[in-house]
Amino acid sequence: MEQLLINLIAGAVGGAGAGKASPQFDLGMIGNLIAGAVGGGVLGQVLTLLMPSVLAAAQAGNLTVGGIVSHVIAGGAGGAILTAIVGAIKNKAAA
Repeated sequence: MEQLLINLIAGAVGGAGAGKASPQFDLGMIGNLIAGAVGGGVLGQVLTLLMPSVLAAAQAGNLTVGGIVSHVIAGGAGGAILTAIVGAIKNKAAA
């Protein structure tokens, strides 16, 4: 459960950062946070499935600093990526 929360929070931060870094992809603060949290949660869960050692540590309840860092990176990247994709689609639809 902790890893999901880490992914959601990091994703929201990544989404907010991606939206503010590029006005082309900006969905507004709430939109950036929501898209980022969803992207972070999804990519973080995919990362956990692809890296069995992280999954084993998470299930055992002893996440290491490396495991937490990997979730933060995956969540932030997932949030930024999904925010950019949704922003690009929104701008295409508006044009």
